[in-house]
Amino acid sequence: MKILYSNEANFKDEFSLLVDRSNIDMQSVMPIVNGIINDIKERGDAALNEQIAKFDKWEVNGNLAITTDEMKTAYDNLDDKLRNALKLAYERIKAYHEKQVEKSWIDFEPSGAILGQKVTPVDRAGLYIPGGKAAYPSSLIMNAVPAIVAGVKEIVVCTPAVGGEVNSLLLAAMHLLGIKTAYKVGGASAVAAMAYGTQTIKKVDVITGPGNIFVATAKKMVYGDVNIDMIAGPSEIGVIADESANPTHIAIDLLSQAEHDEIASSFLITFSAEFANKVNDEIQRLLPNLKRYEIAKASIDNKAAIIVTSDIDECIELMNALAVEHLEIATDNAYEYLPRIKHAGAIFLGHYTPEAIGDYLAGPNHTLPTGGSARFFSPLSVSNFIKKSSIISMNKRAIDEIGSACMALADTEGLEAHKLSVEFRM
Repeated sequence: MKILYSNEANFKDEFSLLVDRSNIDMQSVMPIVNGIINDIKERGDAALNEQIAKFDKWEVNGNLAITTDEMKTAYDNLDDKLRNALKLAYERIKAYHEKQVEKSWIDFEPSGAILGQKVTPVDRAGLYIPGGKAAYPSSLIMNAVPAIVAGVKEIVVCTPAVGGEVNSLLLAAMHLLGIKTAYKVGGASAVAAMAYGTQTIKKVDVITGPGNIFVATAKKMVYGDVNIDMIAGPSEIGVIADESANPTHIAIDLLSQAEHDEIASSFLITFSAEFANKVNDEIQRLLPNLKRYEIAKASIDNKAAIIVTSDIDECIELMNALAVEHLEIATDNAYEYLPRIKHAGAIFLGHYTPEAIGDYLAGPNHTLPTGGSARFFSPLSVSNFIKKSSIISMNKRAIDEIGSACMALADTEGLEAHKLSVEFRM
């Protein structure tokens, strides 16, 4: 794992490459994704079935839907320990998201004017859950729970089923969450089907969930016709640590992101060169024993860095510039630095808070902004599944009080009918 020193002459150039890690080559796949989207818009199920046969290698034959019986059977067959773990995750994540619920409100002004805001859930939400090489029931829980808490009445799940089979653990999680509508379709095809609808899959209002570059590109291209959560890239972790931290803990935390993907990013920033070397030694010791060794090694070799700074202030400054998805602060006084953290998807404080606990069941959502987008995006939440309507009501007294000012502004903009619509009421 490369070690950079902030006092070296070429550090700014090296660090700028880490900051610009979000560059995803969407241009190269856009023509393919555009073809998939247009084909589904024009031909619906026929195009969808052909794409499933091409990309997932199975013939639909009218068997696109996942039945609730399949979900229940998978749940009933779960090992008790795993069933209890899923229940605990669901309960903790639901309790956390219930604190995010926004309520409608009304305000009465002395003049008699009534102003307010009405909060309404979207009618239909589409959740994209990755599949194929692995199953991610945690992603299903993280995407479904805020929609459920928001009050969305229709939730549809799409997940790829290579060979036509869906992972049993994912099916069991669907049952636990009360999912009624799910389909065996993945990739850009699933995004297009949910965005525009087919004969089988109804159009949704919002699409959330992570995916590969084809899924991310499709979400970007359908945005505006439907809402989306964010454009997510490869997973990443940043750690601020000092010599009070356990180097083995920090090493395995960095590797926990590296094992996700060859292009996942892992960063450690510390002001102790000795600690930096200890962590690097631990990474080299632990790495060969990982089951996903080849993936983790590629990530560590090409997308990871340890940065040694002059002091803790520089550590915080550089980490804010990186704006990472997951940020661990592994120091004895972690809470002291929390107010100074400006950009991070999720913040993990203290020596006993590994990022993995947030991935599964701490409570906050693990669908987080990546690639530096934590500067302007937030974690997936109940807010992604609601919309807000403004409420305005004027009586004669109220419009008499503020009408003249409104007319002046309308007149300045040259909009005569706007001005007259107020004047006629005064």
